[in-house]
Amino acid sequence: MAEIVTKELRCTGGLPAFLAVPAGEGKVGAVVLMHERYGLVKHTRDLAERFAREGFACLAPDFFYKHPDQDALHRGGVGYPLKDAEAIAYLDSAVGELAALPRIDAGKIAVMGVCQTGRHPLVFAAERQSIAAALVWYGAANAREWQPSDRYMKPLDDMLARVECPVLGIFGEADHLISLTDVRRFRDSLERHDKTYTIRVFAGAPHGWLNDTMPGRYRREAAEAAWALQRAFLDRIFAGHDKRRRLQVYECDYAADYDFSKNVRLE
Repeated sequence: MAEIVTKELRCTGGLPAFLAVPAGEGKVGAVVLMHERYGLVKHTRDLAERFAREGFACLAPDFFYKHPDQDALHRGGVGYPLKDAEAIAYLDSAVGELAALPRIDAGKIAVMGVCQTGRHPLVFAAERQSIAAALVWYGAANAREWQPSDRYMKPLDDMLARVECPVLGIFGEADHLISLTDVRRFRDSLERHDKTYTIRVFAGAPHGWLNDTMPGRYRREAAEAAWALQRAFLDRIFAGHDKRRRLQVYECDYAADYDFSKNVRLE
């Protein structure tokens, strides 16, 4: 198993973060990892270390560090209503921190969002257009996220129109928050705006199925397959994305009698 180096740091503005980098020399691509609704917990740190073992640097900031009750946040007892503008400011800081590190190839930085933060790689890509890829794990496509609100600064469709980098969307058939109709709406928007994307819906996977600290949700086979898909996607993009061409991939494995109303929240 590849050796890695980890450390705690603070980005410009005071944003705390966990950094994991492959040991050794030479430039590497990198990922800013946005956590789920639980804040910067062990699961997110584990994912950051996994990225590093596979050859990518990973910075996992604590986007919810200002919440006054971190214990309740980590348990899922309370939430933090991260706004688009706040996420952009934090991502500016995180991407800048990574780009300044000697080991990082500043042209090969992706942003990954999960669940609640799934929309923010897209928001950032639309506003800054400076990242190599936007990675969305069962987020962004929820019906409530398409219209502006006190949290969402612009219609999601307008933001997708402005995204220039390739988009990876990973979803689950059994998700109780995002239906197949929502995923298709997301796909159709990317197609209408002529974007490069890869979207895959995994059979039987509920919401949160990457998180191996939550046995009721975790689906090992799907999680491993999705992670491999993401790695191949990053390898391809970091090898050199030809902006003169479009690659659009949609794969969805679902039951003929699929009924979104029967999907339930799992712990």
